[in-house]
Amino acid sequence: MTARTLGELDVGNSYAELPAAFYTRLAARPPAQPRLLHANPDGAALIGLDPAALDTPEFLRVVSGQEPLPGGVTLAAVYSGHQFGVWAGQLGDGRAHLLGEVRGPQGTWELQLKGAGRTPYSRMGDGRAVLRSSVREYLAAEAMHGLGIPTTRSLALAVSDEPVVRETVETAAVVTRMAPSFVRFGSFEHWAARGETGHLRILADYVIDRHYPECRHASAGEPDAAGAAVLRWLRAVVARTAELMAGWQAVGFCHGVMNTDNMSILGLTLDYGPYGFMDGFQGNHVCNHSDTEGRYAWNAQPAVAHWNLYRLASSLRPLVPDPDALRAALDTFEPAFLEAFHGRLAAKLGLAAWEPGDDALMERLWRLMHDNRADFTLSFRALAAAGQGDAAPFEGLYADREGARAWLADYRARLARDGRDPAVRAAAMNRANPLYVLRNHLAELAIRAAARGEASEIDTLLRLLRDPWREHAGGERYASLPPDWAGTLAVSCSS
Repeated sequence: MTARTLGELDVGNSYAELPAAFYTRLAARPPAQPRLLHANPDGAALIGLDPAALDTPEFLRVVSGQEPLPGGVTLAAVYSGHQFGVWAGQLGDGRAHLLGEVRGPQGTWELQLKGAGRTPYSRMGDGRAVLRSSVREYLAAEAMHGLGIPTTRSLALAVSDEPVVRETVETAAVVTRMAPSFVRFGSFEHWAARGETGHLRILADYVIDRHYPECRHASAGEPDAAGAAVLRWLRAVVARTAELMAGWQAVGFCHGVMNTDNMSILGLTLDYGPYGFMDGFQGNHVCNHSDTEGRYAWNAQPAVAHWNLYRLASSLRPLVPDPDALRAALDTFEPAFLEAFHGRLAAKLGLAAWEPGDDALMERLWRLMHDNRADFTLSFRALAAAGQGDAAPFEGLYADREGARAWLADYRARLARDGRDPAVRAAAMNRANPLYVLRNHLAELAIRAAARGEASEIDTLLRLLRDPWREHAGGERYASLPPDWAGTLAVSCSS
């Protein structure tokens, strides 16, 4: 497909074809005198946009909210949800504007502005996003994609000197993010809570037909009873969510705000706020300083996802007459998660396959890492060398070197049973254990540079994070232990 200008894109907005109760059509409200800080050519390629178009005034006007996407329909969607386990009622796109969807060479992608002004769903918010959170989201989406974890994507980052009040006075920004759909668990909770089964069915049909068409067809011998397509779709959402959780856990990623309105119906990582990739490992690490109860700690994320799926399934009760069938679909989460997580752990440890006794070996490693606050990313990365006889990089991460040495002895005995060629195994492990992740202090350095109007740190991080598995020349400081000042960084729901 030939690269196209902005005006030549194949644009529509299928969500705007739903009944008017699903959204509010409105224009974005751009911050004052926006300017383009960065544009992502990888995002442009997804929609077939010519890279040269990223430098045009027209592109800036669209991604800052000054003009609508040519051919699109701008709207803000309504939804509801549970926040920190409590029903919050009606929510919605309080600072997000869906511009439309673009049919590109790699599927259809919705474009959404975050931070482009108030909507009817803003409640007490100002509709703005700040530079700090926008840089973090822009980078995080691409970092997760580089790690092979399903996620929204980033297209552009526009900035402004307009002041925005959070804990302090900051400056405004607008991030353009992309996804096949931004529908959430809370989108279904909204109509179920209102008792509007007709709208609930419309939304389910929309999502199934556009994103899960295979769920329209019963398997051989499967009765096609009332609600069967919805039930098959729920099982598919459960499977995608389980796979997503396995990906998060395997790289030490903490989302921070796993509310049902932040859970993608497509199993994508959605709504990057107070997220964090762990440095020193703590099983109960909480990345969000607003989460005073630790509800969304790293080790709680799979259980929270399961709880959120229960809320989704409860909202589908009007469409599925058999509650036992809904429970059976939810019961597939744990085995699906464990299978996916064990598969990822086996790859990280260099094992040909996960065996029953490997749980005990892994549990000992988690405990060793937790007790020593050992670096998550570097601990796993060092295992490839340890498996080939060089234990120093691994042991050097632990204050308890004797404990690390004892665990390595048992680990090497486990590797010996596999009988794989050490060099082949080490190469495979380095394709499963990233060298680079978006640590908080690296994002902070990019934010500080962006505040000076410099995008060089964003460029560098994107280059490394697109391929986080191999060593990049000049990338040593991005793959090192964090500096002491990194421990003073804190992120919260305002992030």
